[in-house]
Amino acid sequence: MAKKGGFKMYDVIVKNASIPQGDDTRLTNILVKDEKIVGFIDVLEDIEAKEIIDAGGNLTLPGCIDSHTHYMDPGFTHRENFLTGTSGAAAGGVTTIIDMPCCSVPSVRSVAQLENKIEKIKDKAIVDFALWGGVTGEDVREGWLQNVKEQADYGVTGFKVYMTPSVPTYPRVTDPEMYECFKTVAETGLPVGVHAENFAICDYYVNKLKAGGRVDGPAWAEARMTLAEKVAIELCISFAEDTGVRLHIVHMSTGVGADLVKEAKMKGLDVTAETCPHYLTLNYQETMSKYAQLAKIAPPIRTTEDNERLWKGLQEGSVDFIATDHAPYSLETEKLVEGMNIWTAFPGIPGTETMVPIIVSEGYNKGKVSLSRLVEILSTNAAIHYGLYPKKGALNIGSDADFTIIDLDKEWTIEKEKMYCLNKYTPFDGYKLKGKVVKTVVRGKVVFEDREGIVGNEGYGQYVKRQSIQKLDRILKF
Repeated sequence: MAKKGGFKMYDVIVKNASIPQGDDTRLTNILVKDEKIVGFIDVLEDIEAKEIIDAGGNLTLPGCIDSHTHYMDPGFTHRENFLTGTSGAAAGGVTTIIDMPCCSVPSVRSVAQLENKIEKIKDKAIVDFALWGGVTGEDVREGWLQNVKEQADYGVTGFKVYMTPSVPTYPRVTDPEMYECFKTVAETGLPVGVHAENFAICDYYVNKLKAGGRVDGPAWAEARMTLAEKVAIELCISFAEDTGVRLHIVHMSTGVGADLVKEAKMKGLDVTAETCPHYLTLNYQETMSKYAQLAKIAPPIRTTEDNERLWKGLQEGSVDFIATDHAPYSLETEKLVEGMNIWTAFPGIPGTETMVPIIVSEGYNKGKVSLSRLVEILSTNAAIHYGLYPKKGALNIGSDADFTIIDLDKEWTIEKEKMYCLNKYTPFDGYKLKGKVVKTVVRGKVVFEDREGIVGNEGYGQYVKRQSIQKLDRILKF
């Protein structure tokens, strides 16, 4: 280590950091050199640094990860763009996002399209980002499945499949097309993330309730019923068992879904799942009556019973980690147009900025998840699952110096007007929380500070290729 006048010189010291040690914490100082963690030291004697970041004794987590975002760039930047999206990530304590392939023009289903997207977004990012690869029903029909291996070789983290329509540039799969996709993705060793809703059930009951004159907010959830997710997950598990693919259920919304994933894990199948803060905390009757299309998302918000069963799933391991499905739409043209109702408004809400504080407040601070589990579900497990660990998701020597610093006692209220996303709305508007992100550090640089806001620069965030192929341990706790 370079020395100056007998002192060891580092690039950054994060002092007074309370880092997780299992379910306890330890107050220490983190040494950073060349954007990496290079040591921990209790006493700063004969130690100097070009920059000192004071964590103030606050909880310092390995940088949190949102592994399911739709930042809409390029092509749909009236909804969100990579600058506003990653600014919201930084403000919410998220140091790495993994963006989906569907909500851009063109959608990302080849190496050329990956490179095009990276070129368009790289100078906007505030935090680091990885990318999902894509595979659709059109790729099966047109004989384009060779693109799957090429994307995998390029460094994508997994492949996204929709059982229901998404955007016109990203066609859904029929059942046999999904089976073909599974077989192809299985050869790469990467996970396939499935939007698991049965299209026929959703389509039939949406049309039935529309014909019956229902235009209230809760009608959306009742049309896209729990059964639609249940039978979709069951089919996915059957296909995964036959093909050997690593199946991942994205944005799982139901308690019965957690039960099905648990059963699959117990059978030895390679099945994982994520859920989102809104599926853990909101119920559809109250939320969709109040916010209507501003709370419209697919799958829909469910019941209080589903909230409780998903928390249990997080505790026992049938739900592996948290993501957001961040997918805002234009208030002026896609959510609140005059004459627009629950059926015609676009489905999607922002989420990255509020993910960490909601899980800290409603999960950790209320005793629903332990500290060690908090680290797993917000950081470590996603990093492992998507092959980014230990570069990301770890407080290890050699890991990127990414830190999410949280004041566990700070009480505050979510205010939509203060959010960084381009379209400022959320069903959590007015939601009171305990626990707030006070600093976000990406590779040793502060990109968000609570009193100053975003202090990171556009283009500082880097594209991160998948480092390796890794799998989560199939551990269930009873």
